[in-house]
Amino acid sequence: MNKAQLVEAIADKVGGRQQAADAVDAVLDAIVRAVVAGDRVSVTGFGSFEKVDRPARYARNPQTGERVRVKKTSVPRFRAGQGFKDLVAGSKKLPKNDVAVKKAPKGSLSGGTSTRATVKKAAAKKATTAKKAVAKKTAAVKKTAAAKTTAAKKTTAKKTTAKKATATAKKATPAKTATAKKATAKKTAPAKKTVAKKAPAKKTTARKTTAKKATARKK
Repeated sequence: MNKAQLVEAIADKVGGRQQAADAVDAVLDAIVRAVVAGDRVSVTGFGSFEKVDRPARYARNPQTGERVRVKKTSVPRFRAGQGFKDLVAGSKKLPKNDVAVKKAPKGSLSGGTSTRATVKKAAAKKATTAKKAVAKKTAAVKKTAAAKTTAAKKTTAKKTTAKKATATAKKATPAKTATAKKATAKKTAPAKKTVAKKAPAKKTTARKTTAKKATARKK
């Protein structure tokens, strides 16, 4: 039996083919959405639908026999209820004028949370988690940008200080050189004057020698 045949089978019970198609679509959509969200859909007397996580494992290719690694995945699983199993096994007979699936107890349909509400809650939780993750990432990016800006400012300030210090050192060096030259010139000048003063002493000695020679000739 496919979906179209299922719709035809219940069309007379729900008031028409279109109503039956809408009912089947609504039931299947609700089950799929609940299982995808991680919820367990349980129907008394029929069975339960749930999501099962399978860890990573090794399997064998049925055609080649080669061992292959299968990644971690999630799969839907259906577990038949005891009433369904008993009917299939033949331990119980199908009722002729009643539904095969055991009816839910009175008050159980209105006391619990509907599947749509469960799906909406799961979607809201996922949306909230996603928003929190985005907010954390944004805060981290802002902190990183602020840290980079601060580091850049500090580096620029250090470079500026170094440039100023270099310029100051360059300006101070010519002044020191000029002062050193002046000091050297001052020290050298007295030496020249001293040499100039000693020079006349040689002339006096020469004159005395000439006078002695003249006196010797007179005698």
